[in-house]
Amino acid sequence: MNILVIGASQGTGALTVRAALAKGHRVTAFARSPRKLALENAQLERVAGDFHQAECVDSAVPGHDAVIVTASASSLAAFKANPHYFSQGTGYVVAAMKKAGVKRLVVLSALGVGESLPLLNPIVRAVAVGWVLKVPFEDHDRQEKLVCASGLDWVIARPGRLTNGAAHRNYVKKTAIEKVPGSISRADVADFLVEACDGEAWVGHAVQLGG
Repeated sequence: MNILVIGASQGTGALTVRAALAKGHRVTAFARSPRKLALENAQLERVAGDFHQAECVDSAVPGHDAVIVTASASSLAAFKANPHYFSQGTGYVVAAMKKAGVKRLVVLSALGVGESLPLLNPIVRAVAVGWVLKVPFEDHDRQEKLVCASGLDWVIARPGRLTNGAAHRNYVKKTAIEKVPGSISRADVADFLVEACDGEAWVGHAVQLGG
């Protein structure tokens, strides 16, 4: 497959690029500073662009079989400047995919968004979702609603607390609103995001992830 990873320069996005290349896919790494991605591969193309500029997204999407959105702000200050950080960029991605006829969209969200909120323990729910990360979680909710209404073949990933470390690939994946382990490595999340690009198992589902 030819996969576009948006937000590819670091964190989960960079690991998603690595995971996709390891599975033999061709990958376009889209980021403001794609050269930050410390990786060389004949199947990798870097594209510099802004997730929040429609023309950048429009030019990057055509020719791909799937798009993975991992873009996130590097600090909470970015959400003060733009409380619609996730949903605005994802809206541009959805529009570009419809124009280009690209159907598979995989979006990184978070455990606790939407109907998965009761899966968080009460303290995390109150402190993180209700206070410290209130604005990002509210926008993840807008982002998810936009994706669900897109008409695309979408998959939403909802991981718990992200940790560092290698992929173990024995993590829990649930489409039902049921408890999953409270944390998961970024590498395992990346593994799932790539898996979700192919096949029909997860299409039309928000998937709770924990490992």
